[in-house]
Amino acid sequence: MVLCDTVWFNARLATMAGDGIGVIEDSVIAAADGRISYAGPAEPGVAFTAADRRDCGGRWITPGLIDCHTHLVHAGNRAGEFAQRLAGASYEEIARAGGGIVSTMRATRDASEETLIAQTLPRLDALIAEGVTTVEVKSGYGLNAADEAKMLRAARRLPDSRDVRVVTTFLGAHALPPEFVGNPDGYIDDVCAQIPILASAGLADAVDAFCEGIGFTTAQVDRVFAAASAAGLPVKLHAEQLSALGGASLAARHGALSADHLEHATDADVAAMAAAGTVAVLLPGAYYFMRETVLPPIAAMRAHGVPIALATDCNPGTSPLTSPLLVLNMAATLFRLTVEEALRGMTVNAARALGIDAEVGTLAAGKACDLAIWDVSDLAELVYRIGFNPLHSRIRNGR
Repeated sequence: MVLCDTVWFNARLATMAGDGIGVIEDSVIAAADGRISYAGPAEPGVAFTAADRRDCGGRWITPGLIDCHTHLVHAGNRAGEFAQRLAGASYEEIARAGGGIVSTMRATRDASEETLIAQTLPRLDALIAEGVTTVEVKSGYGLNAADEAKMLRAARRLPDSRDVRVVTTFLGAHALPPEFVGNPDGYIDDVCAQIPILASAGLADAVDAFCEGIGFTTAQVDRVFAAASAAGLPVKLHAEQLSALGGASLAARHGALSADHLEHATDADVAAMAAAGTVAVLLPGAYYFMRETVLPPIAAMRAHGVPIALATDCNPGTSPLTSPLLVLNMAATLFRLTVEEALRGMTVNAARALGIDAEVGTLAAGKACDLAIWDVSDLAELVYRIGFNPLHSRIRNGR
């Protein structure tokens, strides 16, 4: 007898357990108090105590999708800069002229916490509508202590309005604010000073940085990561997006949860990530939107056994994307990921990239009952279709 309050039967499971998709035909999932108590075949000898019994009609069930890299909380948009890029301006040219991240910084600083939440909820709703149950949200558009904390407080409050798990990341080292022009090391001092305060306040689950020619050097990021370690926070890194600076190897040396983007990562970077257990988070939306031509070294990732995660990178400047299903298709079409790799990229490997794989990412007894139930006959449809949402229902904590 399996103790449970809800049972979903006549289902087909994609558990994401082990090394593959983990298919179980004619299966059952049972939940008690928001956690999975059974996920497996419908055995004749297995009985369930649930009063709430739901016939899935042969539909597929996957873990709830996980968007492990977003900049969801921000004010305003950068549609005008998009038009500039179409006219020939580069991302770096726009950034150096006062646009880019600094443009969003001004709008975000001007917005109240309530305004930030109000502007974020429609973006979050779009993710939820396509089966997302967990989302990571970065700061990085305040670029001072008060406004970075404001962004993180807004992110922490999102579950008050929507049934979603939110993981927060402090990205103070995102860009150089106007107050520190000509003094990047002074700004890094300021960022490092913010980390223990945010950690003590419970506002940040991790620390991130932008290691790039228009961002921060490996030496500066190293200081940020040291401060994060001292405060007991794990790290992750925007690395090798526009150039090869060795950021991914630096992230690996610090035991980073993930290194993200990675278009210009070398084989040595990938080998270092493999040794450290660092997840590669690929962001095909940014690759597409910025019309990049250098592919991430996916063959090396496969050869070295680096887990590959996927995310929307939802942000106002380089990936205004709120469709995880489109991310699956982009990853397959642009990066040639397989259906299995794509689906694992937004479930189990995305959970690993956030350090929460003991809680979510697979369908297994003891984990949170976060499910996405799909009206598809073949799981490949989730990756194959464009502009089509076959979500039948989304379950969060068994509800």
